[in-house]
Amino acid sequence: MRGLRFATISLLVIAVVCLCPASAAAHSIVRMKLVGVGGNNADGVYTYPYYFSINGKAPVSLICDTYDNRVTMGETWKSHESSLLSGKGLFGSQLMDYKAAGLIFKSILNGTVSVNAGNFAIWGLFSTNAKNSAFFQGNGTAALDASFLALAAKVPNSAFQGLVLYTPIAGTQSWGGTPQEYIGYSAVPEPATLTLFGTGLLSLAGILRRKTKKV
Repeated sequence: MRGLRFATISLLVIAVVCLCPASAAAHSIVRMKLVGVGGNNADGVYTYPYYFSINGKAPVSLICDTYDNRVTMGETWKSHESSLLSGKGLFGSQLMDYKAAGLIFKSILNGTVSVNAGNFAIWGLFSTNAKNSAFFQGNGTAALDASFLALAAKVPNSAFQGLVLYTPIAGTQSWGGTPQEYIGYSAVPEPATLTLFGTGLLSLAGILRRKTKKV
């Protein structure tokens, strides 16, 4: 009976771990396929959203941070999946730029920054060509970058929870050169939610222990 009770509690602990956000240190390798784009574009370039099937699952929307690389519809490749602040991206040494990119993306998602200006601002953080584009030069995007870089230097790392980086692995693509890098966002549960959920699991564990003793 002791073994059964231990197994039950262990399974509940595993359940909690599985429902928590994936560790930033995981650096999983995933298979990506570009399956669609939204209707947004500027300067003849598509902007967020880009739709991807990752490991064959239902499409998710990601934003591109790599202006100088190109991809084509239906193209597949492998990517390292890691946290935005992992330092494992194509521009790994530019951590402050990644922070600004993440904050810009979250501002696009909450509607405080327009899609086209936001995506070009992200591109401008990593590409001189993007900075020299007509759209970037003519829409105050440089000021947007400056504002978010200043903000990125002040906010805690907790502000970047849920932001995921998909960094292409050169040579795995089905077409052309090294694909683009993308950023995704998955909202994480609030700490209070996790606490209540954990309390519920502990209560359930107590019930199961009592029932097991009666068997």
